[in-house]
Amino acid sequence: MNYIKHLTGFFDKIVQDFDLNPTHISLYLALFQFWNLNRFQNPISITRDEVMRISKIASYATYHKCMRELHQKGYLVYEPSYNPFKGSLVHMINLSSELKPLKKSERTNAKSEQENKQALNRKQTSNDTSTEQALVSSINNINSTNSFKNINKDEQAKIKKTNKTNNQTSECKIANEEITKKKLREKKSCTEPSRSSTVAIEKVPPTQEAVWNFFEEKQATQLEAEKFFNYFESNGWLVGGKTKMKDWKAAARNWLLNSQNFNAKAKGHQEYTKEPKPNHLHTSNQKNYGEPL
Repeated sequence: MNYIKHLTGFFDKIVQDFDLNPTHISLYLALFQFWNLNRFQNPISITRDEVMRISKIASYATYHKCMRELHQKGYLVYEPSYNPFKGSLVHMINLSSELKPLKKSERTNAKSEQENKQALNRKQTSNDTSTEQALVSSINNINSTNSFKNINKDEQAKIKKTNKTNNQTSECKIANEEITKKKLREKKSCTEPSRSSTVAIEKVPPTQEAVWNFFEEKQATQLEAEKFFNYFESNGWLVGGKTKMKDWKAAARNWLLNSQNFNAKAKGHQEYTKEPKPNHLHTSNQKNYGEPL
């Protein structure tokens, strides 16, 4: 098989065939590339999607129309398989023998006939079409391009699987974060009512009678209760003169502790500062140590 002679014969033939358009030529060159990869051995196994991708044909109807017309005009022999797991077969016809071009007069006549035919039917773009092959690509090892396609499919499947796993991981992470936030909001909403109710009860200033009863329970005098009530009633029940009191009972307990400490210190100071009594220094009467001897 001579590569150059075959292509020369093909181009010589399409010059004379005015029914072909660029789509036919693109499809034939794609099939010729398959034939070349198969070392010019007939038949070659093809898949529709792969041939359409290489020939840049985007329509199934256009593909089947061009394939059928190439078959009818003797450029190739097309044998559709009608099996989704088996590729269709194409027999490429050797065109190297058709190298002699037509005479100029014959070409002119053929061209004029073709122009007249196109003038009669300018709007006709396609004939009846049929889906002769399944959409699923074939699985066979007759052609080396099929193995390349299978490798690419495996790589694409791995990439898709990895992307899908990553997307699922990120979605699960986001879902877990949303669940955690929702639980925190529910917990906060459950605890806030009791807390607010407690604060509301404690913020209410107590009555004088309630203070007396509380100090009586703590075995404190009524005088201390009145001191406590009068002091905080005068400053608007503020702690330190700035902060609003939250729990007056806690403040009362603190008041009692401070009062006990204050009373103990005052008592010790009085004992330290009072004058010595008789017989304190083995004397019979009071003695003024400020007098000279």
